[in-house]
Amino acid sequence: MLLEQINGPKELKALSIPQLEELAEEIRRFLIEKLSATGGHLAPNLGVVELTLAMHYLFDSPTDKFIFDVGHQSYVHKILTGRMGQFDTLRQYKGLCGFVKRSESEHDVWEAGHSSTSLSAAMGMALARDLKGENNEVVAVIGDGALTGGMALEALNHIGHEKKKLMVILNDNEMSIAPNVGALHHYLGKIRTDRHYQKAKEELNQLLNKIPAIGGKLAKTAERFKDSVKYLLVSGILFEQFGLTYFGPVDGHDMEQLLDVMEQARNVNGPVLVHVITVKGKGYSPAEADSFKWHGISPYKIESGQVLKAVGPPMYTQVFGDTLIEFAAKNDRIVAVTPAMPGGSGLLDFAARFPNRMIDVGIAEQHAATMCAALAMEGMKPVFAVYSTFLQRAYDQVVHDICRQNLNVVFAIDRAGFVGPDGETHQGVYDIPFLRHIPNMVLMMPKDENEMRRMMRTAFEYNDGPIAIRYPRINGLGVEIDQEPLPIPIGTWETVREGDSAAILAIGPMLQVAKEAAEQLKREGLNVRVINARFIKPLDESMLLQLAQEGMNMIVLEESSELGGLGSAMLEFYSLQNVKNVSLRIIGVPDVFVEHGSIEEQRQEAGLTADRVAGELKAMMPRARKRVNGPA
Repeated sequence: MLLEQINGPKELKALSIPQLEELAEEIRRFLIEKLSATGGHLAPNLGVVELTLAMHYLFDSPTDKFIFDVGHQSYVHKILTGRMGQFDTLRQYKGLCGFVKRSESEHDVWEAGHSSTSLSAAMGMALARDLKGENNEVVAVIGDGALTGGMALEALNHIGHEKKKLMVILNDNEMSIAPNVGALHHYLGKIRTDRHYQKAKEELNQLLNKIPAIGGKLAKTAERFKDSVKYLLVSGILFEQFGLTYFGPVDGHDMEQLLDVMEQARNVNGPVLVHVITVKGKGYSPAEADSFKWHGISPYKIESGQVLKAVGPPMYTQVFGDTLIEFAAKNDRIVAVTPAMPGGSGLLDFAARFPNRMIDVGIAEQHAATMCAALAMEGMKPVFAVYSTFLQRAYDQVVHDICRQNLNVVFAIDRAGFVGPDGETHQGVYDIPFLRHIPNMVLMMPKDENEMRRMMRTAFEYNDGPIAIRYPRINGLGVEIDQEPLPIPIGTWETVREGDSAAILAIGPMLQVAKEAAEQLKREGLNVRVINARFIKPLDESMLLQLAQEGMNMIVLEESSELGGLGSAMLEFYSLQNVKNVSLRIIGVPDVFVEHGSIEEQRQEAGLTADRVAGELKAMMPRARKRVNGPA
């Protein structure tokens, strides 16, 4: 096998084109086999095998800089840069990362788990290169879905203005995770299918090349003529208007054609864009047939494509989607908004049921948030369904456009808490700190799937401003579901277990951990109260004051950043109320980025365990409990 002989990119350069094509098929078989056991981003990587081979064949990594947008399509790059032997540990705890990771290899020069960053990074590296007087190449790979992100268009504008030498490879597979939407997507579709333009361009180049020594005015006339042909045959030469020399479209699975076009492009002394057409899932029929499902996949059977998933209660995402349909059937003002995540956010059935009230804006979180503000202003009930990690990208719009104007937008914040194999770029542990301090915001988290439904009713009946429900990337508990969920009074907590020795205040999945800790302590003769602190903002102030008056030792347990989370909010409350002698400790996610692994392993690493909670409470118990008189 050729693949077994490749220990680094330099060894590719001795291969012939037929050998590169053979190697491409070996890499596909390797990925299909390895990911059947580990899961991972299969379809995106099958689509970029030839492209990644061509990059490493023509350029010299790590001297030349490869910048992968998002980074989950870097598996082939990892294989070619000495990490093939680590693929059994892909996305596992302490194993190979599913994204580009600078600490893994000198060939990984840029990390990204969010899209649309590569062009800005490429511009920064090209500027640094020129300022240092170096001469390396900078190559950015960006998908057509990521190109809809506003940041990418900002970078294109600057790249065209500065005219620095760099190469943008547009990996056009008509997909991000879900099928792409928008005007830019349709523009690229026109280029993909306009064969007349390609043929005319080739014939014109051949004609001009036959004219000897074109110079002066004649050369300028010829160039203007070529430009005129482009405008005649393709409406709006967008990339060339941005100032990039355009090459393509080129078949991303034709190795000879790829190498030829990329070689031409690298000889241009300025910014170029190489438009490469690829097939997501190429070489594995289940992934080609359903590249959305196979974008990020759990372990599967290679022969049948059957995905191996554990059977259990529905995930919170599914509960959200089903409940949204239920309420939307009764309220025609409800509209769902998603930034390119209709499947991941549980909205596919909603889209089928209410196509006119399902709005997918593409990878454009900022636009989605501000659009929701305007929808709410005009009397609609927008539900912004977004992963916690992606909501970070719309922070200014949440503050400036939604909360400042006190608009009634419902935030459905999925993947709140640890996310498992996707790791540090996707952990949903920062939304509490960046949302709870914004005026007008209401923020809550359910203890189980039935309370999730109750919170959704609460949100739909609430009309006084923005309101957010955050929920985890796990299955529910299998609790009984109320057919008619009742609303929950805003800012009220509930005691789920009585006790007078100490109190554990927990949110979401941490409530189960709190119950386990209470059971451990009961066996040691301690009767611990467990409180579902389901509203992070506003707090249940009366319950907090009651706990202080009882002189209760308290632990706050949250799968969120310790800095600025629920525990911080409680300490701030006691300080503002001038309540003295409060005994309170916070157990949350420490001030580090927690890497990939299972959710259980991530909780163990962060110390979000029943054993730790019980131990911390026992350490607090010898302290004499003092009654306080409440506010001074």
